[in-house]
Amino acid sequence: MLSRDRLHAAIPNVLTEAHFPELPNYYRGKVRENYDLADGRRILISTDRQSAFDQVLAAVPFKGQVLTQTARHWFEATADICPNHVLDYPDPNVVVGRRLSMMPVEMVVRDYLTGSTDTSIWPMYRDGARTLYGETLPDGLRKNDKLPGTILTPTTKAAIGGHDAPITPAEIVASGLLTQPQWDKVAELSLALFARGRDIARASGLILVDTKFEFGVDENGTITLADEILTPDSSRYWLGASYAARHEKGEEPESLDKEFLRLWIAERCDPYHDPIPAIPDDTLVAFSQKYISLFETVTGKTFEAPDADEPVKDRIRRNLVSYFG
Repeated sequence: MLSRDRLHAAIPNVLTEAHFPELPNYYRGKVRENYDLADGRRILISTDRQSAFDQVLAAVPFKGQVLTQTARHWFEATADICPNHVLDYPDPNVVVGRRLSMMPVEMVVRDYLTGSTDTSIWPMYRDGARTLYGETLPDGLRKNDKLPGTILTPTTKAAIGGHDAPITPAEIVASGLLTQPQWDKVAELSLALFARGRDIARASGLILVDTKFEFGVDENGTITLADEILTPDSSRYWLGASYAARHEKGEEPESLDKEFLRLWIAERCDPYHDPIPAIPDDTLVAFSQKYISLFETVTGKTFEAPDADEPVKDRIRRNLVSYFG
């Protein structure tokens, strides 16, 4: 684990943007910069930007590298379950993949009653709902309880600045977002991927709480896993050793994911209506430590920080020169 001093020192050099005019068809997402090449490949560069509650809030030291390398671990560990878009990793922050026709839904898989956003199941359940995303839950559950079974809670995919929206499987098919065979297949794949992740996480002392998957279709019509997989941005992870005792006392589980920042913000404002306060450097460092700890725990590898003397964007440019037109 990197020292707090090393993480503090990295804050002035975080990667807040990765726009390279030499690359074509630039598209900026909340976290990733994307470029579509003429030959059907897509370059995805993970920046250090941190989003929550549909806003970009800050930049976290080494976050982009952690996301890319954590996703790489999981793409490789699940390649036998589902094909993925990956072609190459030319840089620690970069993946080159096949460009896909993306499916217009996000597949969210859940094992626990938790969450703090307006598409999470705990706020809905707390406010009285018992049928969520077409799934009916019993009365009497508490926040962070294990669900009676694993459930799928898909959402529509919002444009930048918009909100993902809950939707049921029946509505997905009825509205034509997916055909019934497509839904059946992505549901099957999502549950299988989640089960693999849950088993590997458990062996590392972690609880995989929930996650989201994104799928596309390649030129042959094959459903293909895309974007990222089982990263701390797209998933919740709790420390298994302390979960039961903390839950019994009504305390939040110890987490290694984005929920740390969501809870920090929610304690200080209504993030959907109030201005979000500036996030202190110490909080960003603690956040970075959680992401790095997650990477090291699930991969069994030591996180290797880049050379502090070379700006991250300069290194990425150097490693992408062969892709410049």
